[in-house]
Amino acid sequence: MKFALGLAGLLLAATPVMAKKPPPPLAPAAPLVPAATDWRSIDAENTVVIETNKGVIYVELAPAAAPAASERLKTLARAQFYDGLTFFRVIDDFMAQTGDPKNVGDGQSKEPNLPPEFTFRLGPNMGYTAVDWPQGSEGGFIGAFPVISQPSAMSGLTADGKVQAYGLFCAGVIGIARSDAPDSGNSQFFLMRQDHQSLNQGYTPFGRVVVGEPVVRAIKAGEPVAAPQDVMNKVYVLADIPEAQRPKIRVIDTKSAYFHALAKKARDDIGEKFTPCDVEVAGELK
Repeated sequence: MKFALGLAGLLLAATPVMAKKPPPPLAPAAPLVPAATDWRSIDAENTVVIETNKGVIYVELAPAAAPAASERLKTLARAQFYDGLTFFRVIDDFMAQTGDPKNVGDGQSKEPNLPPEFTFRLGPNMGYTAVDWPQGSEGGFIGAFPVISQPSAMSGLTADGKVQAYGLFCAGVIGIARSDAPDSGNSQFFLMRQDHQSLNQGYTPFGRVVVGEPVVRAIKAGEPVAAPQDVMNKVYVLADIPEAQRPKIRVIDTKSAYFHALAKKARDDIGEKFTPCDVEVAGELK
């Protein structure tokens, strides 16, 4: 009996086991593709067009975050102040600076200097949407403009129903140039060629390039830029062009399901170092 059991055991062990087929390789994830409803129209009254010798740059302003700086750029554009001025200081992996009537860096307009708008109060009616929730803060967007704020849930606990926030200096963001004094900004501005978070809460960000970021990166670099410098041939507010003649621009809606899926993928891929700068807010000229 014992022998029989042993033999049976040997026979069982000697029986070949059918190998399991390996699972098929996972297909690559389908690319996220925006639907027609995932786009929004540009805000023409708050879009400034910068026609340069390298191409055209469309900047959508963020008056909710920096009303004084946004209004100043429109005022000077409508006065044709910027037409013909050059990009006199351009650092390759940093920013492109312009807006000085002297084209050297120490000039300004006749308008009074601007107050610092390094931070702002973010309210529930500002069109804000969150895409990241690190401990003690929240990251998101007002339109294409990237923002870090206190958790929006805290707005119910504050006297004004708002929370403290600041804009991020991501690639494409426009900022007011200044000297050491916080209130020394005037007409000069810079366009970010790369992300630089060291500027956050120390300079005023007030909008973002929605179409034309490759143009910003193509501007001739130098500190100062050697002659000939690239030039802003014409700067104007998009709303001042008759509607029938305006270029048709659309931008990904940062409130859309597509954009939130895009942000989640970037957040999952990058992990705890993720910021709103890691999500592209696409725009296109039609």
